[in-house]
Amino acid sequence: MYTTLKRAGISVSAALFMTGAAFANPYAEYAGTTLIVNFPAHPHYNAAMKVLPEFTAETGIEVEVDQLPYLKMRERQTLELAQDEGEYDLISYVVFSKADYVFADQLENLAKYFMNPKLADPNYDAEDLIDGYVQNIGVAGGEKGYLPGPTGSLFGIPFGSETSVLAYRKDIFEKHGIAKPETYDQLLDAACKIPELEPGMGGMASRAASGHQASHAFLLHLAPLGGRVFDDAWNPIINNAAGKQAAEALKTIVDCGPEGSLSFGPSEAAAAFSNGEAAMFLDSIAFMPGFEDPDRSKVVGKVGYAMHPEGVRRGSQTGGFGIAIPKNAENKEAAFLLMQWLTSKQGDLKVAMAGGNPSRFSTYQDPGLNEKFPFSATFGEALKYADPDWRPIIPVWGKINADIGTTMSKVLTEDLDIQEALDGVAERTRAVMEDAGYYTWQ
Repeated sequence: MYTTLKRAGISVSAALFMTGAAFANPYAEYAGTTLIVNFPAHPHYNAAMKVLPEFTAETGIEVEVDQLPYLKMRERQTLELAQDEGEYDLISYVVFSKADYVFADQLENLAKYFMNPKLADPNYDAEDLIDGYVQNIGVAGGEKGYLPGPTGSLFGIPFGSETSVLAYRKDIFEKHGIAKPETYDQLLDAACKIPELEPGMGGMASRAASGHQASHAFLLHLAPLGGRVFDDAWNPIINNAAGKQAAEALKTIVDCGPEGSLSFGPSEAAAAFSNGEAAMFLDSIAFMPGFEDPDRSKVVGKVGYAMHPEGVRRGSQTGGFGIAIPKNAENKEAAFLLMQWLTSKQGDLKVAMAGGNPSRFSTYQDPGLNEKFPFSATFGEALKYADPDWRPIIPVWGKINADIGTTMSKVLTEDLDIQEALDGVAERTRAVMEDAGYYTWQ
């Protein structure tokens, strides 16, 4: 589906750019260009599309949006990026596509654009971008291949990135004198106490469906409880004490969760919470605004928001989307101008006020945003602890992720022994890593 975003009277502004003001206007050379961008069907990008006409009005550059469900988007990009000449000038990509696209040399390194004084906005203030998001979404080639370091480079800018926070029913917690969970012990205690106190209500709604969803849910707890999938030498350590504790936490949450929990993806879990079937929801900030929408939620005004509970450390997730310029794009410089405009201080705030996820610390501190969306203050606080390494973003991650998810599902549905399950994952993960060459230099 293509949506063309045009501004009435744009030809007048475009003409102005081409006259005497052209030398002072960085957009003048590109006025009249039409960019084709590929965005996911996602609340953040729906918000971005509301402000794109302002970009066209300011620059004279028109934008056509090919908006697809994000898994369909990945399929389409896999085909498009492999062509000599691609259709897209700018793409959104889900975080775990970063390694695949960079490894296949399909994205532009952004250094040459930020080094070009005719293109780079001196007021861009890259230091204001949320560091955990930049590391997780944008950087590749550094430490571990997916984190910053002396050999790392920037290939994308966070746009529609997410972290995890806890939504909880203030009314239920107050009714029973339960404190807002600050720690994992408090979280797990409340998760199983609520069903006893409120028959018919689950403690916490969580992802649990076999595959990616169960893996995501496990990893969500692994990092704050002190675990990692690998040590610094790529040895699998997912089966150590922290891994076992994370799996036990997930099983407790699902066992005490609302009816149907075993088949939940994030949307189903969010729906259970917004329907009043669970007292807590710990997942991406992308779902939280829906809890305050009377058209979609039965719990409007009853929800409190808190940081991801602390285990042995704070460690909220990082994920979501970024934007990048394909190597085979036709209009790369104009695409960079759109990328820069959308992620500038002004652009980030415009998108956030339209319902998107901020990518800048300054946006979360904006009084207007916090007045319109009061929960934004908690989100901004949680981002101080955003963990860019909670999930390894390496080219073979898809295979490992699937194994974790199917194995964890057996723990949840078949009572497979947790230690046995994790030992099996560690053994199979080592084989995958050896085949991929990770132990060649050891």
